[in-house]
Amino acid sequence: MRMNVNTVVLPLPSDELLDAVERSLRVSFPEVYRIFIKENNGVVPITNVFSFKQQEYLIEKFLCVLDDSESDPIHGWYDIEVTITQIGDRLTDNQDLVGMNVVPIALLFSGDFVCLDFRETKEPTVVIWFHEESEEFSPVTQQVARNISGFFEMLKK
Repeated sequence: MRMNVNTVVLPLPSDELLDAVERSLRVSFPEVYRIFIKENNGVVPITNVFSFKQQEYLIEKFLCVLDDSESDPIHGWYDIEVTITQIGDRLTDNQDLVGMNVVPIALLFSGDFVCLDFRETKEPTVVIWFHEESEEFSPVTQQVARNISGFFEMLKK
């Protein structure tokens, strides 16, 4: 799925790199998302607005998957795994969880994140994670789409 984007400046992840990230997080990304990130790693989309419950949300950028996030001091902060290390305890309500069950995929203008939520099923829903309301082991999320394809269909200019 090629997205209408401002720029693509990052190396595109290989299947092997995505497999490694999935193993690390203990999730399986939906195929639609794997295709998306392999074509649009860390993009700033032009089609970047979605509406939910009479409110509009602006995507600043989709997170990326980098082979070595430390080698890119600018974009490395937006690597999925780096983002998780920054906010991880506020993304899960399970202290004993190995891996992740809420995975951020896009940064919103407000500092919140669009996430894939694996808590209920293996096919994740798409949620907004609210950073100001979430506390350690007490994430606050709102489902915005039943799946990633539905979320992509919500995006507009």
